[in-house]
Formats: sequence, C-alpha cells, structure tokens
Amino acid sequence: MTIRRTLLRPALTAVLAAVLAHTPAAFAASHREAPITALDQKADITDWFAFVSPEHPDRVILILNVDPFLEPSNGPNYFPFDPGILYEMKIDNNLDGIPDVTFQFRFKTQYTSPGVFTGYVGGLLGIPPITSLSGPGSQGLNLVQTYEVTMVTPGIRQDLSIGQTLYAVPTNVGPRTMPNYAQLRQHGVYTLSDGIRVFAGTVADPFFVDLGAAFDSLNFRKSAGGGVLTAAVDADDTHNYAPNALAGFNVNTMILEVPITMLTSGGKAYAASDKLAVIGTYGTTSRQKLNVLRDGEGGHNWAQVQRLGNPLINELIIGTGSKDRFSMDDPPNDAQFASFFLNPLLAQIFASIGIPVPPAPRTDLLPLVQYMAPICPGCGPGDAGPIADLLRLNTGIAPTAFGSQKRLGFLAGDTSGFPNGRRPVDDVIDIAARAVGGILADSKKYGTPIGDGVNTSSSQLTGTFPFLAPAYDGRDSAHAGPGQAGCTNQPGGICPVN
Repeated sequence: MTIRRTLLRPALTAVLAAVLAHTPAAFAASHREAPITALDQKADITDWFAFVSPEHPDRVILILNVDPFLEPSNGPNYFPFDPGILYEMKIDNNLDGIPDVTFQFRFKTQYTSPGVFTGYVGGLLGIPPITSLSGPGSQGLNLVQTYEVTMVTPGIRQDLSIGQTLYAVPTNVGPRTMPNYAQLRQHGVYTLSDGIRVFAGTVADPFFVDLGAAFDSLNFRKSAGGGVLTAAVDADDTHNYAPNALAGFNVNTMILEVPITMLTSGGKAYAASDKLAVIGTYGTTSRQKLNVLRDGEGGHNWAQVQRLGNPLINELIIGTGSKDRFSMDDPPNDAQFASFFLNPLLAQIFASIGIPVPPAPRTDLLPLVQYMAPICPGCGPGDAGPIADLLRLNTGIAPTAFGSQKRLGFLAGDTSGFPNGRRPVDDVIDIAARAVGGILADSKKYGTPIGDGVNTSSSQLTGTFPFLAPAYDGRDSAHAGPGQAGCTNQPGGICPVN
C-alpha cells in the first residue's frame, strides 16, 4: 500500500486533489455546474467516461452524457437530442493537449404523425406497440430522431455510418407503449466503419451521490459517519448507506466503442510503459452562431457551450465568475485558472469540522493536470505538456473485469479506474474528497476516509456494450428516497434520514 501511494503521488495530487474545492455544494457532479449550462440544459454535459473495454480489451469506450435530471414520466415530448447542438468527443494522442481525433454527433428530428399529441403511442387506435425503431413495429414512433457520426482527423472528415440510418433510442414510455424495452434498445446498437460500435439514446443516469446532504452544508447521514466512513461502509462497493439523488432520473447518452489503434498516435497498440499509450480525452457541446461578415454575407461557425474532461473540476474548482469562460475555452488555455487551486475552500471546510488537511498554499494542487506518472509512466520532464483538463487514459493498462472493479479505482489498487480514465462504477465523489483532504500528500497523516455513503449506482450497470442501464420506465418507476433499494445497512433495507 505504501509503495502504491508513493507512485500515485506525483500525478494524482495534480489530477485528483484539484477536483474538489470550491463550494459546500461540492458533490454535485457535473450536472448544471455553470451559469451557462444552468440556462442551456440540453447542452449540459453531466458526465464523461473513457475506459478500456472489459468486454473487448483492444478497444476504448467513450461515453458522453448530456441533459441532466430527466424525469421518466415527463411527456408528451420527452427527451430528444437537440438538432442545434454539435456533440463532440475529442482525443489528444501526442501529449500536446490539442485534439488529434474527434468524433462528431449531429441529430435530426422528424414527426411522422403531426396530428398525434404525444411523441410515442402504442396499443391504441389500431397502432401496434413499439417494438422496433424502423419498419414494422415502429408505427407508434411519432418523434423519430436519426443521427450521423463523423470522425475528424487532420485534413480528413469521414462519415462512419457506411450508408446506415442510425436511430436514437427513445426513452422508456411504459409497458403498453413499449412492451419489451430491453429488446427495443438493442435495435439502437450499430456497427460502423472499422468495427466501431455506437449507441445513442436515453438511459438511466449512472451517477451516484447524496446530493441533498451535500447541499445542506455537508450534512451527511449519521449512517455514513457524518461524512467520515466506517471501515465496514468504506469496504462495501455494492450497497448504499444513504440515498442517491440521481436514482430514478434518466440522461441522454452517446457511446462509442473504438479500436485502440484508431485513437493512438501512429495507429499502434502500445505497452503501458510507453508514453504514446496515453491519450487525453474530453467531450464538448457547441451551438452554431451567425457571424455578419464585412461584405454583409452571413457565415456560420460553432461556439462551444460546455466541455468536460475530469469530473468535478468546473463544478468545484472554478469560481462562479469564471465558470462560463472555462466552459467555452480549450484545455491548453487552463493555466489561466491555476490560482483557484492554491487555497481550496473545501479543504478549509474540512479543517473546520476537524478533518486534518495540508496547510495552504496548496502548491501540491498545481499544475492542474499534465502528462506524468503514474498514468503516463513513460513520460519524462519534457512530456508533461501544457496545463490542461483532460481525462487521461493509459490504453496499455489492461481493464479490470466487470464485477471485480473497485469503486475507489487507483486508491484501491485498481489501476484501470479513475483517474486512469473513468468508468461508470468509479466513485469519483469519494476519491476526489480524499484527495482534497490530502491523502495523496501523506496517506497516514491525511488519510481520513471521507465519503457520502453512496457507494454504487442505483441503475444496473453491465460489463457489455453499451454498459449503461436502460432508461427508467415512465409509468412504473418513481424516485427513491431514504428507503431506496441498495440501502441495506438496516433491516428492511431502510436508510436512516438523520
């Protein structure tokens, strides 16, 4: 354990200790974290994941989740993707922070029955239940969304659809309208050029956090030790000891499975010790804007609304007055935000409630993020690159089998977990809280097991593509409170609320 934490210290101090810092609402994930996305929910990136697939270890999974807190029953329009948004997944493969490979998603919407009052109907008026995304069984799809996936590399744009029509999978309206939703959503898995697989649609939000307790001035449940976990709770990766605020909510997602050799420099698979095995990733959303040129003609380009690399950085590090600038800027320019890390407010809060933390100034939080060990063990002093918020992934580190993955990732010795990329099972809340508490600076002195008691997602994650759980049922699901499934520390599965 001592050796592992010593190896972790150089990079994780910069990557992790930086991710929790700014407000008492510090555990709100990346849902509605900046003023611009609080007003533009459709462009809000809730989570960005990048990990080597446990199903196919020669491939990387990229997941971009957008549009938070979708109430499953909220018809009649439900949750279409916005055709006015350009959704992008970006990959840097030469350590300079600038994207070398980009995947773009654009959506189109069609209403097949303009006189029908709802987006989806089945089992009424002679309309059969919805059992397919096209052809027979799709007559009840009034709101139909199709999309294109384009891969952009220097000087080349490639349409990956190979002549297919790609359909976004709608939300789960209910059993009369969609009697076999699990089968319906499998129709939305497509194979594209070069063996790439894709899925786009509505899914159950995989994130997990006791958000209400966090916003109530860190008033965590007594069952979780008031924010300091007992050894038994901390060791339990499969149960929750406090309510998950995201339980019962849906989110929109775009998921790609891409061969590693299409992402790395030179198109090769590298050993973990090779610096070229490491890629830097992030997702963006952009809206088209109209520029009036000098000659009076109009020209269009894209204005970035949101970006997300490592979880929680804009949420917790960046001050409110700079959040929109951070959202709209590019990772290589992140040095301008470095001052936010020298004396993080959350560390002061921890100290005020008796949790020991390293003294300010917290120079261990700088640089923000760079290419360095242990994620990039092959990187030397000249390879660090610019300060840039990128979720870095060493594609040469073998994935941990699903079911054996540890929620604390690198802190628990699971080297295929956050911050080596990020998987849906990774408990980035607890990992980041412990980092700002100082565990990576001195694990004995600052090793308080801080956590919210929510240790696992409320949705049923899987180890196979597309990995995220089907959307919650609009008719038959409800938001779970303190007695939600997964709270098994008390008889009857009840989570205490005080």
